[in-house]
Amino acid sequence: MSTTEKPRIGDYRRHLLVCTGARCTQDGASQALFDSLGEKFKAAGLHEGALRVKRSRVSCFAACKGGPILCVQPDGTWYHGVTPDHMDRIIGQHLVGGQVVADLVFHQGPGVIDGE
Repeated sequence: MSTTEKPRIGDYRRHLLVCTGARCTQDGASQALFDSLGEKFKAAGLHEGALRVKRSRVSCFAACKGGPILCVQPDGTWYHGVTPDHMDRIIGQHLVGGQVVADLVFHQGPGVIDGE
């Protein structure tokens, strides 16, 4: 019997999933948005500590209209049409402040937050 070493992931408060699939945005806007997150998270203090946000690319959410599309977990909040300015609002208001940016939400799953 072979043993496999378990992977390790550092602690995080939220997980931001960004669709970077070709059907979400054909012009590469989703990938550019994802690529910008490292610096934005550092500037907002989301790269380490109690508010750390893990980020991951996904290839398709099967919601191919209105991209770039993001999903914040475990909150179950889905954002659409996310521009760099919208991302700044999502970071400050939702990821740091705990309040959903309601005008950008197109779906809210069962993990809705009420401002922590």
